Amino acid sequence: MSVNNKRETFSSKFGFLISCVGAALGLGNIWLFSYRLGAYGGAAFLIPYFIFIFILGTTGLITEFSFGRLFKAGAPTGIREIFRSRKLKGAKIISLIPVLGVAGVFMFYSVVVGWILKYFILSVTGELMTLDATAFFNQFAGSTSSVIWLIIAMLTTVLIVKIGVAKGIEKLNKIAMPLLLILFIILIIRSVTLPGAEVGIEYLLKPRWEYLLKVDTWVIALGQAFFSVSLSGCSLVVYGSYTNDRYDIVSASFQMAIFDTIAALLASFIIVPATFAFGFDPASGPALLFITLPAIFKVMPYGNIMAIIFFLSIIFAAISSSIGMLEGPVEALMTSRHLSRAKSTIIISLICLLLAIPLAVNMEWFNLFADFITIILSPVGTMITAIAFFYLYKGDILDEVNKGAKYSLGKSFVYFGKLIFVPMTILVILLGIIYGGIG
Repeated sequence: MSVNNKRETFSSKFGFLISCVGAALGLGNIWLFSYRLGAYGGAAFLIPYFIFIFILGTTGLITEFSFGRLFKAGAPTGIREIFRSRKLKGAKIISLIPVLGVAGVFMFYSVVVGWILKYFILSVTGELMTLDATAFFNQFAGSTSSVIWLIIAMLTTVLIVKIGVAKGIEKLNKIAMPLLLILFIILIIRSVTLPGAEVGIEYLLKPRWEYLLKVDTWVIALGQAFFSVSLSGCSLVVYGSYTNDRYDIVSASFQMAIFDTIAALLASFIIVPATFAFGFDPASGPALLFITLPAIFKVMPYGNIMAIIFFLSIIFAAISSSIGMLEGPVEALMTSRHLSRAKSTIIISLICLLLAIPLAVNMEWFNLFADFITIILSPVGTMITAIAFFYLYKGDILDEVNKGAKYSLGKSFVYFGKLIFVPMTILVILLGIIYGGIG
């Protein structure tokens, strides 16, 4: 079933894969995975994480990619088509939820990307080496001076998305992701060779098996795996819609999960050994990037150079994710209103900017908004798309999933999607509410 045959596409399977990896590899991989790996059992944490990432995560990826390719459109179009075929009401409102969830993430995420851009400039000028990291961040975050950096962050993303799929999104990721890998390797070498870094390495790698008996370990591993691959019911659906029947979505989903996990592990070996080497707390969350690490760079040999490399790598990771977030609502507007890519990008970005400015100048609003989006709205979007695909779609799911696949999936995939994946999306929402966020 296709509702749009004239559509932009990725120029190659590699371009599709690398763009999806870029969309998934975000700040959560960097500041959350590192801490959680150490705090929830070290290497033992990898057991539940691998289980969830390679079973639930890949199922979600296959679902969203296939959904997009099936309708050659984003989630709203597909959901409305399915509701129409079932003669169900409420499609207009329900179909917008995945888009609103991603747009919400884009708004608060752009605020953080603005912070990163500011810190990169501070690194280049050398100011980062002289300022009080704690005092500066507390003064900068939530202030009007952060707004200009929010604008720059959004403008950077807008310019890339405005260019298009192959020439903009794909081309940027083909450059950014290999550079990110190179920068990560440089930083790892420096981090693990610091005096005292071996304590941090042991913290990461030594398995503490008793943690596998704790419910929290499995809950956090579930949340990390679910959100790590950027399931939202929207962005990856759109990326899937830019593929054709020759693309092996099944293999691409597993490859994406592998690359995303490798990137998260690499980030861990940058951050944790360095924090232990200089006696800092690796459990500081977002503050890790803006308070802890700048303090480390100040006392680290060649710290200024390392700071420049680090924040440049974070920019690559952050912008590649922002692109995927913005593309979701842009595609929805393009398809629903038949507007050009340029007009749609400008309209969506201006709306998001106006709504994001209050978040940039008030940290209480920022935190409340981010919690609502990540705990409720975004995973609800994932749930809606999954329910539409597995429970409401009348066609042959396997026929779509297995197009172009080297190794075809059987009926067990459909049963797993209905009986395991969909209920797990509901569980993620409930656990997020109970725990105050698990992603």
